[in-house]
Amino acid sequence: MVIDCKHVWDHISAYLDNDLAPEILKQVQEHLDHCEICSAILDSTRNILILTADERVFELPLGFSERLHARLDAEIRGMASSPPEGS
Repeated sequence: MVIDCKHVWDHISAYLDNDLAPEILKQVQEHLDHCEICSAILDSTRNILILTADERVFELPLGFSERLHARLDAEIRGMASSPPEGS
């Protein structure tokens, strides 16, 4: 069975925690091997976990939060209007 990006995203946390059933792990890994978008999401999630575990405090530039939310909203809208993988 081949899984799509949405299903991989549902498993990112468990993948990082090494807490997936062997068959799901195989499917997720096979998808990550060829999907640049999901690989980037995996790397970003891993980086966020590393940063949030860091005890240092970082001062964000003025307006960063608003720009981040605007960019995320634009990405989500773009993904919603894109055809599904394999179409």
